[in-house]
Amino acid sequence: MELPESLAWLRATAEGEAWIDRLPQTLAACVARWRLELGEPFPDSYVSLVLPARRIDGSTAVLKIQFPDRESDTEADALQLWDGNGAILLLEKDPEYHALLLECCHPGRHLSTAGPDTGLEVLIGLLPRLWVHAHAPFTTLGDEVTHWVASLPGEWEAAGEPFEESLLDEVVAMLKGLASTQGEQVLLHQDLHGDNVLSAQREPWLVIDPKPLIGEREFGLSPIIRSAELGHSREHMLYRLDRLTGDLGLDRDRARLWAAGHAVAWGFEDGKVLPGHIETARWLLA
Repeated sequence: MELPESLAWLRATAEGEAWIDRLPQTLAACVARWRLELGEPFPDSYVSLVLPARRIDGSTAVLKIQFPDRESDTEADALQLWDGNGAILLLEKDPEYHALLLECCHPGRHLSTAGPDTGLEVLIGLLPRLWVHAHAPFTTLGDEVTHWVASLPGEWEAAGEPFEESLLDEVVAMLKGLASTQGEQVLLHQDLHGDNVLSAQREPWLVIDPKPLIGEREFGLSPIIRSAELGHSREHMLYRLDRLTGDLGLDRDRARLWAAGHAVAWGFEDGKVLPGHIETARWLLA
């Protein structure tokens, strides 16, 4: 089996190289445990090895081998809690190998290909179904903000101070204030956008790849508000903000500020800034 090019970045670290070296053993263990026949890996997965699978009863599934990551450590727990309500089903899991056997979506088209209007309508319908009450083992939004506040100055410096320090200071203070004044706490998918929803047969569209957090609903709108595939302009973004908060009855200003903060918190990758994220934050804070 050839490793997809999308996972080549893992070879840059010792942890990634070790994970890749263990993949043959991991795949063999999963095939034996769940009696699978595997296909070629999907090419567009960037943090996990994902392969189509056929079970001994002839049914289809998807095998996902996760590269261990703090943001997706509780993915299986979120899928178990949702139990197929708007999201794919978790069929089996093996914590030792960070392996998940998942429901297969047919035809499996990304929601991002359905157009901005359809995409937004579908996401507005899915969000309330995911907002269930939950507790351990999920990370809280408050704890995640503490992590961002501690790490952002170092990431900003490592990236060469790519924008004014006053913006960084504003975002850090804003995140602290939002985290300490939250409303009702529910389970959130903090990476919910058009490429993490697939067309399926059991339901028209199903959510995949959760990065779960426990926090207030307004934060859960953040990845959709800044979702470039639904239109990347200030006008597109403010339209999504208005539609989401209006249709779902949420606080527009808190959702706006959370989306700006989340854009900056996720605005660095491999020691570099992501300009689109910072542009998004500026639009939302203007």
